[in-house]
Amino acid sequence: MNMSAVPARPVEVIVEDIAREAGRLAFTHFRSLADLPVESKGHLDLVTAADREVEEFLIAHLRDAFPDDGIFGEEGGEIPGTSGRIWVIDPIDGTFNFVRGGHNWAISIGLHEMRRPVLGVIHAPVRDLTIVGGTTVPARLNGLPIKPLPAFDMSRASTGFSFHPTVSTTDRLEAIRFISDDLGISFRLCGAATISLIEVMLGETDGYLSIGDSTWDVMAALPILASLGVSHTIDWDRTELSQKLRFACGSEAFLDRVRPLLQTLSIAT
Repeated sequence: MNMSAVPARPVEVIVEDIAREAGRLAFTHFRSLADLPVESKGHLDLVTAADREVEEFLIAHLRDAFPDDGIFGEEGGEIPGTSGRIWVIDPIDGTFNFVRGGHNWAISIGLHEMRRPVLGVIHAPVRDLTIVGGTTVPARLNGLPIKPLPAFDMSRASTGFSFHPTVSTTDRLEAIRFISDDLGISFRLCGAATISLIEVMLGETDGYLSIGDSTWDVMAALPILASLGVSHTIDWDRTELSQKLRFACGSEAFLDRVRPLLQTLSIAT
């Protein structure tokens, strides 16, 4: 045995390093927002030079570290692989917040394997948060284990909530009515799915309801949540990476209460 051989670094450690470097790049742009070109992909749906530059950085470094894996990115980066594994990346989740100078944005890197999200790394530079976890990796926040989540308690319940700008007003209003009247709980909209899902991880909310997220918005967060015992309603066997999502995540007690709403909305999983 060669005792001097350097052991291979765990995948999550490699990806965490990549996410942190990408965060430094994004933060450089964040500090110079007045000079940052901003384009529109649709109503209230923005993209910046920072999004594209960070995605190019992520693609280059993930390809270097995992040359056999595919990559699927928000800003058009789609590279086939041969391993059956796909890195699903969102270079800046919460671009609208980013360009307004808000703190609710993050780099999201998720691993999709056997049609399932299995590993996630999230880095929120302004908040100095790095979260890692997955099906075989216990969830960690800045290197420390994340504490167990509290039990669902209707007397103090809260959910994150988001909708894509293209979602109909009818569906938006029905979701708000359902949360407020049928559930009778509070809700938060922070403008970035990744940040909303971090709030679930940290016990700040009990769940999350999405109408129109993309797979790159959630691919990193969902396996981290799974390692904390959080379930969701997505049927991955019937979901392609290009699809818009309509789903909820949380404890089983939370999901039982929100499933009736999901059955009434028009965006299919």
